[in-house]
Amino acid sequence: MSVNLKSKMNEGMEKLKREIESYRPLNEQEERDREMLLAALDRGPSVMTREDPFMHFTASAWVTSPDHGLVLMAYHNLYDSWSWLGGHADGETDLLKVAEREVKEESGVSGVRCICEGPVSLEVLTVDGHVKRGVYVSSHLHLNVTYLFEADPGEQIRSKADENSAVGWFAPDEAVAASSEPWFREHIYKKLNRRL
Repeated sequence: MSVNLKSKMNEGMEKLKREIESYRPLNEQEERDREMLLAALDRGPSVMTREDPFMHFTASAWVTSPDHGLVLMAYHNLYDSWSWLGGHADGETDLLKVAEREVKEESGVSGVRCICEGPVSLEVLTVDGHVKRGVYVSSHLHLNVTYLFEADPGEQIRSKADENSAVGWFAPDEAVAASSEPWFREHIYKKLNRRL
């Protein structure tokens, strides 16, 4: 990594650290996970990439219609469940930008806009070992930061075959029920709906 790139990465990580420090946790889970995210930033730039095999940063998006009557979900192939949109930072320290990029890539929606000042949720997520593109990926942690977005449900959507097999709009309570992951339903999606 060049000196210039390393300096830019360190600046971005400091900005992310300030963003996470200023976040006010809603509950004990967020308080503890916030501490873990902050400690992880001290591990260095590898946590912003998949070079750290134990943990790395990700960003997610809870995408709602302008009237907050619908939520956009994708049927993720890896988890075999309807879930929010999001993905790996892959070297980017601006996690809001990562979340927006992932919404566009995973759903085809281009007219998406953030409707929050900063994160609306923080979480440390466990990822079981799995095979991705023919390579085994060991169990690890996703250090996740979630943002709230709006998009027009009339805009054309499409799935991203290598990651999801469907994308659709759900009423907020139906979005929670559509997930086959109990921890996400109870601890994340219900909380995000309350944020709406």
